[in-house]
Amino acid sequence: MPLSGALERHAAESPANPAFHLEDRVLSYGTLTATARRLHAALADLAPQGRSAIGPKDRLVAIMTGNHALFPAAFAAATAGTHCAALIDPHLPEAQRQRLIGKIDPDLLVTAHGADLVVESRRGDARDVIAESAALDTPPLPEGAADAPFLIVFTSGTTADPKPIIRDRRSWRTSLATGAPFFGIDRTVRTYAPGPLAHGLALYAMTETLLAGGAFHSAAHFDPDAALATIRANTIRRLVLVPTMLRRLAAEPPVTGVTAITIAGAKLTAADHALCAAHFPEAALREYYGASELGFVTVTAPGEAASSTAVGRAFPGVRIAVLDDAGRPLPAGETGTVFVESPLVATGYLGQGNGAGLVRSGRLATVGDVGFMEADGMLHLLGRSGGMVLSGGNNIYPSEVETALRDTGLVRAAHVFGIDHADLGSELVAVIEPERPGLTPRALTAALSEVLPRYKQPRRIWLCRAMPVTSSGKVAAKTVRQWVAEENDALDRFL
Repeated sequence: MPLSGALERHAAESPANPAFHLEDRVLSYGTLTATARRLHAALADLAPQGRSAIGPKDRLVAIMTGNHALFPAAFAAATAGTHCAALIDPHLPEAQRQRLIGKIDPDLLVTAHGADLVVESRRGDARDVIAESAALDTPPLPEGAADAPFLIVFTSGTTADPKPIIRDRRSWRTSLATGAPFFGIDRTVRTYAPGPLAHGLALYAMTETLLAGGAFHSAAHFDPDAALATIRANTIRRLVLVPTMLRRLAAEPPVTGVTAITIAGAKLTAADHALCAAHFPEAALREYYGASELGFVTVTAPGEAASSTAVGRAFPGVRIAVLDDAGRPLPAGETGTVFVESPLVATGYLGQGNGAGLVRSGRLATVGDVGFMEADGMLHLLGRSGGMVLSGGNNIYPSEVETALRDTGLVRAAHVFGIDHADLGSELVAVIEPERPGLTPRALTAALSEVLPRYKQPRRIWLCRAMPVTSSGKVAAKTVRQWVAEENDALDRFL
């Protein structure tokens, strides 16, 4: 069932039931649906016809509220009927946010203003303020066509800015209908996902919970102590986390009552599995591997032995193939590129249907992950295309960070990569050759903050007086990494 239809049904059958919690503020299903109705009507009034990058048939609504109490109302309104939502993280640098808005050219922009939401036309000629409402006195939320665009999310790529991925409703409806019974989600399950709702993991967890009629708990910012207080006070049964959050929570005393934990964004270690078992003794732990472009790909079973590379077996309805460079299937145990055939794959990138990142080959699609599959169907991942680093649950392309470093005008050459880290999974580090003497950490950090969010900035940096290069003039990555590992005198610690 579409989200709009599910909310209308829950509002009619159980309007007082809690739907969305953000710390001390709670929206019931009646209030959530009434607010979404008002916002949907306002969107139609402020932009009678679509003029955005997705064409005139649909209104494109950019939501830039962050984790706000009225976010679910905004998301429901902006994905109902002929509307399509684009989610932009408000914590990105201002200049980058403006470039993303310019790239998609939305018809309307929704932002937070205290307890309320502000809706403005992109062209600045109309504006409305939407407050929380409990009166179901506006028309019901309409359902949208399955093959129409309904969601744009941004994923990091090899370019300086995140790439807009566009989805139709059918892919999410199929995924949600399959996932609810698979993960055991119903109206009795209280879910806590404290990550950013502008990103796929928490957004999906919120949507599947609201579809089922359950209670979803979010957080303005993740704080381990506050998170544990929320879990205990609200009888949370299911957690949806990235590994870093699990590790932070497992540093506290054991918690009972949590029966399911879903992890994505990075691989758990054997030590993580042991921590989880010790601190959440009643919880069935599942990891899943997927991508914004591909949706669910694999999932592990509770109780499965921890592995540094195994990411589970195919999600229901998904077929996995490991191919060589010529596109030929490889036998079990041999390494190649991981492709999927799946109804969950996104439409593509806005403005480009195929290219760097998501690549299609007939009915198959890949984001360039490399791995192998065992005879029993267990998939193992060995790396990501372009050397993508997974740090604290965030996908970071080193080439993007290298470009940002050079674009500051302070760095002549740079090599960025990941180093194993017990907490983050990988720690992003860099070796740089300054453009001129006298560069200070403060100056470089300030310059990077203008173009990159904090999680994409290297946590450790070394200075190299003369970066080693290959015969083709490229940075000699192997040499640089060896120097870091050996603490070679050719490098000086900078940050």
